[in-house]
Amino acid sequence: MDIYQVAIRPLFFNLVKADPEWLHQQTIRSLNWLSQTSTYPAGSWVNHRLQQSLCLYDSRLEQNLFGLKFPNPVGLAAGFDKDGVAANIWPSLGFGFAELGTVTFHPQPGNPRPRLFRLPLDKAALNRMGFNNSGAAAMAARLSLEKQELTRSIPIGINLGKSKVTPLEAAAQDYLDSFRLLKDLGDYFVVNVSSPNTPGLRSLQDAVMLGAILELLQTENTSQKPIFVKIAPDLEWEAIADIITLAKTYQLAGIIATNTTISRDGLKTQVIEQTGKSPQSEAGGISGEPLRDRSTEVIRFIWQQTQGQIPIIGVGGIFSPDDAWEKIIAGASLIQVYTGWIYEGPLMVSRILKGLLSHLEQSGLNSISEAVGLEAKSKA
Repeated sequence: MDIYQVAIRPLFFNLVKADPEWLHQQTIRSLNWLSQTSTYPAGSWVNHRLQQSLCLYDSRLEQNLFGLKFPNPVGLAAGFDKDGVAANIWPSLGFGFAELGTVTFHPQPGNPRPRLFRLPLDKAALNRMGFNNSGAAAMAARLSLEKQELTRSIPIGINLGKSKVTPLEAAAQDYLDSFRLLKDLGDYFVVNVSSPNTPGLRSLQDAVMLGAILELLQTENTSQKPIFVKIAPDLEWEAIADIITLAKTYQLAGIIATNTTISRDGLKTQVIEQTGKSPQSEAGGISGEPLRDRSTEVIRFIWQQTQGQIPIIGVGGIFSPDDAWEKIIAGASLIQVYTGWIYEGPLMVSRILKGLLSHLEQSGLNSISEAVGLEAKSKA
């Protein structure tokens, strides 16, 4: 029995349903405390117990990609740890990698509250956070200190966004300013041009504007850190094809597919309790189960267009081992979770990893890398 799903989640969802963001903040504070105390005996004991309960180690799940070693393919998506305050605790929760941010060059409060809503009938969330974060300099100071004290056991990515105060025509410099502060502190970087919650941001997915951003970053990227671009699920196929071309031109490490969707198709939720309005009348991006199929379609398209030559990190609607396996055989080398982790609880990662091992055995495969793109390979 999973006590989180039976008792803890219902309690949290009912007692603090008026403001899910408050619960998120308390969770981050608790994880930050665990992260800071991990070098002390009590904190070390807690971390050890977490690892015993939540981690699964198996060489069949390991991969070496773009110069980094991933102990397993399940990562934490950007948005949960925006300021990197819990960077050291994610390995103890079973993750094979974690992505911090989205961080912007200028500190910013984000959009007015309420800005985060649960849609339990849809196993989804609606958010319009607006890149609320303490800024790239604050994250750099924190990660610099932690890097001196601890050795990382999993890759840590940093997701970069555009500051709201920066005009679109100056976006490339804004991303560059953040990258300069953080380039020695992240294992890989993500150019986020696909959030629907910063005015005009998605227009940066245009080939010309995105190309200008990537040009500046790769010129600065003398240490050749892996750089990804994160795309929206709502793009037309032609626009995705243009981004694939840019990824090749600027030698990106890969593509993250996908961010939240602005689509409201098929939602069961009629009214959001906190606002009394329908999801259709509320701004923001939808994550969770409604995104699952579309994100998989985008992964499949990228794999087919590139013949598997561009690594893909798949994210969107992953709740179960079958969801994870579907994205991997469609072409994702790695996957990320966020909304599913909120609904399913901390045991979710180990459940997914156990399920992936079962899928490997049923398919007669020896490693997770052999499963990447298996669906397309079997049809070839």
